[in-house]
Amino acid sequence: MPVPAPNLYPDFNTIRLSHVCLNVSDLAASRRFYTEILGFQVTDENDRHVYLRAMEERGHHSVVLQASDQPGTVEVLGFKTFDEEDLDRAEVYFKSRGRPTRWVDRPYQGRSLLTADNLGIPLEFYHKMDRLAPIHQSYALYRGVKPLRIDHFNCFSSDVDASVAFYSDFGFRVTEYTEDEESKKLWAAWMHRKGGVHDMAFTNGTGPRMHHVAFWVPTPLNIIDLLDLMATTGHVGNIERGPGRHGISNAFFLYILDPDGHRIEIYCSDYQTVDPDLEPIKWDLRDPQRQTLWGAPAPESWFTHGSGFVDVKTRESDIKASPIIAP
Repeated sequence: MPVPAPNLYPDFNTIRLSHVCLNVSDLAASRRFYTEILGFQVTDENDRHVYLRAMEERGHHSVVLQASDQPGTVEVLGFKTFDEEDLDRAEVYFKSRGRPTRWVDRPYQGRSLLTADNLGIPLEFYHKMDRLAPIHQSYALYRGVKPLRIDHFNCFSSDVDASVAFYSDFGFRVTEYTEDEESKKLWAAWMHRKGGVHDMAFTNGTGPRMHHVAFWVPTPLNIIDLLDLMATTGHVGNIERGPGRHGISNAFFLYILDPDGHRIEIYCSDYQTVDPDLEPIKWDLRDPQRQTLWGAPAPESWFTHGSGFVDVKTRESDIKASPIIAP
């Protein structure tokens, strides 16, 4: 199916992705991993939650670690709107499409609208979050991979065409995509609001599940440093894929798993997509350079493993096509 034309005047204005709440089994162990290995800064914590931000972020948090009896699942994906009135417009919009809506209280956020997309992914929209003092020049705090900011979500979808149509309608724009030549259905698509390659991406598979959440770092050397750190601190088994350079997005990447199996991408070197009339780039599903520009295929786990959303049922995709995977 053709990629839908972007809606340049959506019913409400989403600026960017904002934060994710990850359910974990051992809060102390997850805290150590995210602070001592990855290098996030703790902005607050209690016996059930740890709030984290990266070095360029002024908002209170981009990651919430939540102690849970459902570890390895995701509570919610968060997005920021342009203004307060957009929240009310968003409520009307999602209600009109038969999606559940309710106002929720979240620490450090103003009014927050909880809803779900067409496949059931829990989405949270807000406008105001507590603003913290800048720390991007507090170089004594930098450690681990030196994360600068949250960059994107990628989710498994059992119907990528339906996911792309849903998000296109409220303003997300496709930058790159792959299509199954036999069925002419989308196999994966990358969509943005903030002017990068993606805020939200969808990959064909059993879904909805979160495939990964990605964080931007300054250079590929940061990724090399992280690999050396992980290899010498007992975390070799947490390294899943990379380092490498994607064909799609041109980004330099590394995929790792946190203590509960949540996949984290460390990411840099993609490109700007600010122009609203920028045409999306199509990739052949059979092209191995789509996965990695240097030709190395991804491991099988990269196509099967993901984090479920709390209380959201999944279904298998109808598309049987598959890219080349490593033996």
